[in-house]
Amino acid sequence: MSLHGKRKEIYKYEAPWTVYAMNWSVRPDKRFRLALGSFVEEYNNKVQLVGLEEESSEFVCRNTFDHPYPTTKIMWIPDTKGVYPDLLATSGDYLRIWRVSDTETRLECLLNNNKNSDFCAPLTSFDWNEVDPNLLGTSSIDTTCTIWGLETGQVLGRVNLVSGHVKTQLIAHDKEVVILDVRVPCTPVARLNNHRACVNGIAWAPHSSCHICTAADDHQALIWDIQQMPRAIEDPILAYTAEGEINNVQWASTQPDWIAICYNNCLEILRV
Repeated sequence: MSLHGKRKEIYKYEAPWTVYAMNWSVRPDKRFRLALGSFVEEYNNKVQLVGLEEESSEFVCRNTFDHPYPTTKIMWIPDTKGVYPDLLATSGDYLRIWRVSDTETRLECLLNNNKNSDFCAPLTSFDWNEVDPNLLGTSSIDTTCTIWGLETGQVLGRVNLVSGHVKTQLIAHDKEVVILDVRVPCTPVARLNNHRACVNGIAWAPHSSCHICTAADDHQALIWDIQQMPRAIEDPILAYTAEGEINNVQWASTQPDWIAICYNNCLEILRV
């Protein structure tokens, strides 16, 4: 799909519920397709697949399916060439893999590493290996990280990150964004202080090592140029004010001139 010539800078979609999790499709024939997860404080939640119609320049819902509990993260298979099946992963109580077609979305497999117990330790996040899409890693509220093999549905590795007493905590309610160099993790290389409320999302530019987008409860999505580090970074290079508190931000990896944000029941994609 090509949207060149339409000159529209913002496209908006309104879902029937609060949107939290979202992800861009990376398939070459589905570039303006996103998956959205609802945030409803009950068991019954939803996932929607939406796409941008080329003729009308409007988002339309392609498919909606049920999901137990809110999705903590959604991710399309990192297949930029379109050689694998069209798969979507979601995390919540378990890791679920869904197969997407033009007519339906069906559950491909449910990955559960605690089958001997009725207790479920919810998953806080996961990531899909871009080099080998057979591998996914999950993180759980019980401090366990698990590596899954998709072809077999089996656990390939597990690490319990915390033993004994927890001596420190990271609390995600700060207005400040701290940039770290993992080679010297004790000393921040930059601090971004322009947000006036809790920061909820951060996305690095897929095409640049010195650009980052931050989104917060102050309704703002800010893009920063950090190439002047270690000198102080005073102001962002771009700013957008949404109509509500921004819950999430995603920078499209295959088309870096587009950023997606969600707030309340709305998805917006912004041309940068």
